[in-house]
Amino acid sequence: MSKKFKVTVLGDGGWGTALALVNERRGNDVLLWSAFSDYAEVLDKKRENVKFLPNIKIPDSMAITADLKRAVSFAEFIVVAIPSQYLRNIMFKLKEFNLSGKIIVSVAKGLEAKTLARPSEIIHSVLGGVNLVVLSGPSHAEEVARNIPTLVVVGSDKPALSEQVQEAFRDLRFRIYVQNDVVGIELCGALKNVIAIGAGLCDGLGLGSNTKAALLSRGLLEMTQLGVRMGANPNTFFGLAGLGDLVTTCISEFGRNLRVGRELGQGRKLKDILSSMEMVAEGVETTRSAYQLVEKYGVTGAIIRETYLLLFEDKDPRQCLEDLLSREAHEEMKQY
Repeated sequence: MSKKFKVTVLGDGGWGTALALVNERRGNDVLLWSAFSDYAEVLDKKRENVKFLPNIKIPDSMAITADLKRAVSFAEFIVVAIPSQYLRNIMFKLKEFNLSGKIIVSVAKGLEAKTLARPSEIIHSVLGGVNLVVLSGPSHAEEVARNIPTLVVVGSDKPALSEQVQEAFRDLRFRIYVQNDVVGIELCGALKNVIAIGAGLCDGLGLGSNTKAALLSRGLLEMTQLGVRMGANPNTFFGLAGLGDLVTTCISEFGRNLRVGRELGQGRKLKDILSSMEMVAEGVETTRSAYQLVEKYGVTGAIIRETYLLLFEDKDPRQCLEDLLSREAHEEMKQY
């Protein structure tokens, strides 16, 4: 029998709940924390995350709480499943507790507005030199929760920590690889959401598979270009965190960023789309940050730029497409 570990998941969204279920199935002792005491009571009573992961039973053996002190003291591993725009505030609350000997596993995918910080940078800036591992990959919560085979990747500046998370979390349906490139893993998780909005735009405009495949290919190249400038390993972008997650995000029926692009292509306004969504579409604010990074690091980033203009300058979707297609021709890998 595999060794059992104590795992707290901070965040009652779909992804946090799915990771809690992964650890429960693996045989770990699990506690799920909600920032809202009223919703923690709903989760505990109904044993179902009706808002973010409906029709999936939460086992009675899984503890649920809104008490952060209890959540932290319980755990050997603390999974941080908090949207990037709320992450810093939660970390300041976490700072009040003793984190010595605990391993924090960040599964956030995004970039902080204004600072452009990656999740691990936010965590370290508040908590200092804590034991930190990042986890990412093609892993829609709805499928993970249903025990559909999923492969992800973990990385840390302290490689031994990655191996500990790999051992503590993996099972036959949740396979974990190690790639200790924190910068690359986090940039992949953020930037793929920007490209997914473009992929949804292709759908909304009624374009075909050829166009979407081209957008994914060129989008992956843009992700890699920017990542390398920022110190990432280019190989990471062609693995699970990069290509794997990009494909999933751009084709899955569960893709929130894909939905945003699709509805923009059909003529809806961004504010109306976002107001109708229960869950956060990280790619929208990430696009603003990605655009600023493209400017800062001097990369071409044509798809990122056009997505920014679409979202924040109200540029016509078809004009975005025309401007991308009319760019000067060059060798495929010249920019890279």
